[in-house]
Amino acid sequence: MSNLLDPNEGTQCLFMGNEAIARGALEAGVSVAAGYPGTPSSEIIENLSRVAGEKDLYVQWATNEKIATEIAAAASFAGLRSICTMKQNGIHVASDFLLHLTGTGVRGGMVVTVCEDPGALSSQNEADARYFAKMFEVPLLEPGDFQEAKDMMKWALELSEELKTFVIFRSVTRMSHASGNVRLGRLPDLKPRAYFSHKGPLLNFLTGPMVTGPGVVAYARTVQQGRLKTAISLFEQSPFNSYAGPDRPELLVVTGSACYLYSKEAIHTLNLEDRVGLLKLGTTWPLPEGLVRRHLATTEKVLIVEEPQDFMEENIKILAAEAAVEVGFKTFFGKKSGHLPTSGELNPDLIVTAVKGILGVQYEPVPQDYAATAFSSMFKSPGRELTFCPGCPHRASFLSLHNALILDGREGFVCGDVGCYGIGVLPAGFSTVKTMFSMGSGLGLATGFGQLTRFGMDQPVVAVCGDSTFFHAVMPALVDAVHNQSDVTLVVLDNSGTAMTGFQPHPGLTVNAMGEASPPVDIAEICRAVGAEVAQCDPFDVQTTENTLTAMLKRQGARVVILKQICALSPEKRGKKKYEMSVREDLCLGEKCGCNRMCTRILRCPGIYWDADHKVARIDEVICAGCGVCANVCPTGAIQKVEVA
Repeated sequence: MSNLLDPNEGTQCLFMGNEAIARGALEAGVSVAAGYPGTPSSEIIENLSRVAGEKDLYVQWATNEKIATEIAAAASFAGLRSICTMKQNGIHVASDFLLHLTGTGVRGGMVVTVCEDPGALSSQNEADARYFAKMFEVPLLEPGDFQEAKDMMKWALELSEELKTFVIFRSVTRMSHASGNVRLGRLPDLKPRAYFSHKGPLLNFLTGPMVTGPGVVAYARTVQQGRLKTAISLFEQSPFNSYAGPDRPELLVVTGSACYLYSKEAIHTLNLEDRVGLLKLGTTWPLPEGLVRRHLATTEKVLIVEEPQDFMEENIKILAAEAAVEVGFKTFFGKKSGHLPTSGELNPDLIVTAVKGILGVQYEPVPQDYAATAFSSMFKSPGRELTFCPGCPHRASFLSLHNALILDGREGFVCGDVGCYGIGVLPAGFSTVKTMFSMGSGLGLATGFGQLTRFGMDQPVVAVCGDSTFFHAVMPALVDAVHNQSDVTLVVLDNSGTAMTGFQPHPGLTVNAMGEASPPVDIAEICRAVGAEVAQCDPFDVQTTENTLTAMLKRQGARVVILKQICALSPEKRGKKKYEMSVREDLCLGEKCGCNRMCTRILRCPGIYWDADHKVARIDEVICAGCGVCANVCPTGAIQKVEVA
């Protein structure tokens, strides 16, 4: 049995932050959970899906984040507690619905959980969901440690139900993916019954229809702003806000989320506990104004530590200006003053540097020559470029696409998308991808380019997307391309899963998040149904794929090529080789070959390496996935494959 369902109240468990969040939802009696996978949020739904059967939960990977919020909202309307999960980009997708949901509010507790990635460790951008809380006029909570991650999620669902509005729960990578000790609370034994009441008056959102529209907005906003005022009063006494330090500190550090741990460590490192006060806020919007004012009044210098943007800094400065008579003049430090970076992750060293600069403290954290030594040692390790995994079908797909564009001869290019195939920008993907933005934008941009033939543009344009992204955001763009007769080729890289985030299922597969059998939705049939010309290939059959792509580039209108091959790291395929690969040294001409070491210099598969001593290619049997692509492209037949029995 998972620790997630440990019934022993008071037991201490080592939990990843996302596990703690999931446990908090269970302790609050959550009934429905939906999300779209994205690092660092994915493990919340994954953990809940593993215990769904034992706890009578409904858990779903939704097609996109907007749908995830709508599924959670439906549960709330029927009186159940629900959560939805996403990474920072997801709340942009969900914002259309959520902005409407603020008008009606909710019934059962509903928490929108956004796990952000400061520094873009596994993302293409930074974002700050806290600004959405301000725009939506809903409460925002941020845990400062792993115990709070659990306890605060439980409180968030209770708070949402009390205020009758959804609550945003914000985590960050170092909270979601790090681990710490968590003391368990009680797991309720509830079997709630879902019932949607809708026969009450039109503007009674507890018993009547849940609708927004003209004539309702002013009333709804007044109600919502009243909920915010209630939230402020509750936040004033929240145990998730705390202060440590002297009564009248020389410097007040205001922080929250994982930055609380960094700040605490920095103050301890500098041995300044008797000079620096640490105000930790777990309720970061709306601010607990009374609490913040009281602490502002005790000092003249304030350092605000947060990531990635200066959200709290802006709001605290406004509060200080409004309460200037009460709190007096303050000197603020933070991102605006240049004491902390305006992008990327923070860490204790950055905060140490900021604090010692403000207070004039002499402190050298490491020997002066340490940084130089550490920097030089980096270059003693072998260089490793970002590349596709051994046996990745995307490598073969981009090779065929690269060759087809060259053979076409019209300087064609590829509009990319979000996923593993983003490596198509780099030499490992033959540098074919020339644009890359949000999910689905590859085809949207390509559709726009495809309309430019009327302005003399003769370059063929290709869009690539994954199978999960196709369902998430590409289908509307395909409909647009077909309807408006855009000259564009969509290449769907179908590797049978949401591979980049851990092989979560999507509508194209035969199983759902809870492991139940589900009818698959056929991508090819969808494309044909909207009027696109469709072809399908196995990307490991390089020649056929190349020929198909070459032919499609010459056609007009919207056409789709589906390149279907399971990811080499998928649970179904991992460790199972189709071919045993080897190199015949007598046939390998190395640098004298007309291919100029196509296998190692161009194909760049980590499963092949160049033996500089013997001037031949070698197969690394440990990591070779046995896909056979290298044998298919070797012009001398030196690389050979034998099918595994």
